[in-house]
Amino acid sequence: MLRASKIALCLVLTCVACATTNAAFAKVFSPETFSLKNGLQVVVVSNHRAPVVTQLLIYKVGAMDEPAGKSGVAHFLEHLMFKGTKNLKAGEFSAIVARNGGQENAFTSQDYSGYHQTFAADRLDTMMRIEAERMRNLLLTKKDIEPERKVVLEERNSRVNNNPSALLREEVNAAFYLNHPYRVPVIGWEHEIKALTLEDLVKFYHQWYAPNNAVLIYAGDVSVEKIRPLVEKHYGKIPSASMPKRVVWSEPPQQTDRRITLRHAQVRQPSWSRKIMAPGIQSGNLSMVYALEVLSEIIGGGTTSRLYRSLVVEQKIAVNAGAWYNGYNRGPGSIGFYGTPLQGKSVLDVEAAMTKELMRLLKNGVSEQEVSEAITRLQNAAVYARDGLYAPASIVGEALALGLTLEDVEEWPERIGKIKVKAVNEVIKLVLGRKGSVTAILLPEDM
Repeated sequence: MLRASKIALCLVLTCVACATTNAAFAKVFSPETFSLKNGLQVVVVSNHRAPVVTQLLIYKVGAMDEPAGKSGVAHFLEHLMFKGTKNLKAGEFSAIVARNGGQENAFTSQDYSGYHQTFAADRLDTMMRIEAERMRNLLLTKKDIEPERKVVLEERNSRVNNNPSALLREEVNAAFYLNHPYRVPVIGWEHEIKALTLEDLVKFYHQWYAPNNAVLIYAGDVSVEKIRPLVEKHYGKIPSASMPKRVVWSEPPQQTDRRITLRHAQVRQPSWSRKIMAPGIQSGNLSMVYALEVLSEIIGGGTTSRLYRSLVVEQKIAVNAGAWYNGYNRGPGSIGFYGTPLQGKSVLDVEAAMTKELMRLLKNGVSEQEVSEAITRLQNAAVYARDGLYAPASIVGEALALGLTLEDVEEWPERIGKIKVKAVNEVIKLVLGRKGSVTAILLPEDM
């Protein structure tokens, strides 16, 4: 149930803007919110186009909150949340969802954990009852955890150990973060997964899974008037808990660039990438985050971007090339560049061409026209964002779990529309002018 890769919230927020033809920006989701006495925050995003609802419960705890030497406990617990509770037998939760025609899933990230179901609106009471049941009433035994440990280890084996790109990504993160727990994979290190005990899992559950450490989001054919009494009924009686203090991690200044090469028998096509530390929302400067989003769109946003046009279309050095930015985290943000060489070219050819483009970017910056066009593309990218159910729930829930506000989500289109070329060129110098990058090269075993 672990996501193949965390969907960076910056990419999600890039898809929430409402297209507009006038100067007044429409609201994105128009969410309504209220809180229970036990601290549970509830958000309702109404969409009455179909009699369907998504329920998403996000806990403000993730892999970065795990005790040292206990990597993987957050993800392991995610699996075990489908076991028995005081009033539900093991597997009964999923059986009820299926019997009522619903779909379910869960995820663990570095920053938060989430559980969600999508179902017919008339099954709201049932779905709310069973999700509330496992918030504090999970019952675990050694009989439960050993079979699930094998499932988690097999998941790691298939998604990481047998995936050269994932193996390289783990090595890159371990080198990229000198101090921050983001250097440890969400799924955990294999030897530590094997060593996790029932006591480790139960302690983590009771420490973090509580109403005052959660955000509950409903998107679809619902209203606050309908949701409030049901939430009070099912969640209101759950007591709040004393929360551990979350460690505020930071990175020391980095003085060196690093380089990692992985040769693997399963690799058929070489690839090149580079990752650099960048300001994120934890910096407190959202304007800088927006400027970096615009920069990422200019240089790496699809087939019209600078890097793709230069390396793929014009120079014919690569089969693909681009960039990404991830600043929506509790920890440091990052920006990355990547390329895959065309047959007959090498990763060194890609690196040389990429370096030249980045140096040109650092020297000359971007133009006012590029910024304006990128902002328009970003704002127009999500005309249909509100039509879905899961996307609005996840966008709102993840933003709140990271410490952002509903206003930050709702005002995103207008705020990013105010970004000027000067701000983008300033973040170029800030990011590309710093030390601490990690360059990663993936090669066939015999190359």
